[in-house]
Amino acid sequence: MGNKEEFLEIYNKYVKREGADKLLAWVESTDFFTAPASTKFHSNYEGGLCQHTINVYKRLVALVKNEYGENYQSVVSDESLAIMGLLHDICKVNTYTVDYRNVKVNGEWTKQPYYVVQDELPYGHGEKSVYMLCGFIKLTREEAMAINWHMSGFDMRVKGGSYAISEAYYQFPVAVLLAMADMMASYLDEKIIK
Repeated sequence: MGNKEEFLEIYNKYVKREGADKLLAWVESTDFFTAPASTKFHSNYEGGLCQHTINVYKRLVALVKNEYGENYQSVVSDESLAIMGLLHDICKVNTYTVDYRNVKVNGEWTKQPYYVVQDELPYGHGEKSVYMLCGFIKLTREEAMAINWHMSGFDMRVKGGSYAISEAYYQFPVAVLLAMADMMASYLDEKIIK
């Protein structure tokens, strides 16, 4: 099964709330299934964004089950896990473009493609994903907090000195698990193309 088919299978099985059909139609109209997850870090290749979100979803489910046991659904629903895992990086759609640079290969200069960021909605990262998703579906407070703070210590607000992430993590422990799932997927499951 390809990444797109796996994403759609998980999404269609679990995400049922009002607006989910319009959200999925919009996702399919973007470059979500072909975009990279980054320009030079994890999954920086065509289709990397979709692969990354599936990896995060799987890591999140495993972490939640490990933390809360088989009764995890009394803490967080399968729908919430799918939304948080599959859609935490929706802010990256239609953001990467291909440019070319000169690279010396076997003594000859050749033009090599690489990804660059061209963000037409510079709203941040996690907060941008929350903003975009709320145009289609109503997020629970826990989903919004988890998606908003999924970058953990890499979030620019944290780097700037904000302590809000700490309070969010205390109030919404699943947000901690999403941040961990994102890091585990990025550093343990995925590769970088040089």
